[in-house]
Amino acid sequence: METAATLAKLVIITGMSGAGKTIAVQSLEDLGFFCVDNLPPVLIPKFAELIEQSNGKIGKVALVIDLRGREFFTALSESLTYIKDNHTISCEILFLDATDEVLVQRYKESRRRHPLAPQGLPLDGIHSERRLLEDLKGSASQVIDTSSLKPLQLKERIISHFTNLEQSNLSVNVTSFGFKYGIPIDADLIYDVRFLPNPHYVEQLRPNTGQHPDVYDYVMKWPETQQFLTKLLDMLQFLIPLYRKEGKSQVVIGIGCTGGKHRSVAIAEYLGRMLGSSDTERVRVSHRDSERDKH
Repeated sequence: METAATLAKLVIITGMSGAGKTIAVQSLEDLGFFCVDNLPPVLIPKFAELIEQSNGKIGKVALVIDLRGREFFTALSESLTYIKDNHTISCEILFLDATDEVLVQRYKESRRRHPLAPQGLPLDGIHSERRLLEDLKGSASQVIDTSSLKPLQLKERIISHFTNLEQSNLSVNVTSFGFKYGIPIDADLIYDVRFLPNPHYVEQLRPNTGQHPDVYDYVMKWPETQQFLTKLLDMLQFLIPLYRKEGKSQVVIGIGCTGGKHRSVAIAEYLGRMLGSSDTERVRVSHRDSERDKH
């Protein structure tokens, strides 16, 4: 019987139309995955049989599944259940998402029609697709919000994730954001730090982000900040091992303040350092909105 280290790997690439599945499959090809685009979900079990019969010659496979398959949802669910019950293959769902506004803009730029609204407005198709994909997104192993990612950034994110996955470490992504720009749609945990004193109202601190030592020290000096961080770190150190035990390959932690420039950035930086001291997790810190007001 194959060990966990030698299990063949099957990645299902799915998500919202226009969210970046083409870039995702190209990224996995660069990592040595055998990739198939638009495979009907009913054929996934047969494909799994071929993988096992290849005697290790096909060890990493990525399948792009989207709404062009009419019996998409029922067939995909049944196929994944069949694989779990009958095959020794590691299976992961990579779900790509983006905000409605970004998806509409991408359809306008490409002049494509949405597959669920060929005669109507792209937004109508996006809303229908989002409702249909809700359960699938909830069961995904990895959700990536591509709204603010350039193609190269998305490629780097995917390659980093699957490289870390092969090394059997949980990937922890800590991202700061501004509530006024919306909540990250790929976050597993959201923490609101708008209750902390705001450096925005200190004139000499306002131009800098939470990565600047003066702003960072200002955010950290308050008793409520230290009490909050003690409780938050205790909670995360409790939760993260449970996520790993459940088989998750990544956890996205969102830290939000009003504009995503000062408080949330400082707290994210702190968490990155504290969580990054563990040998069992790989921690990545990013700041979605810290430079937004410059544009």
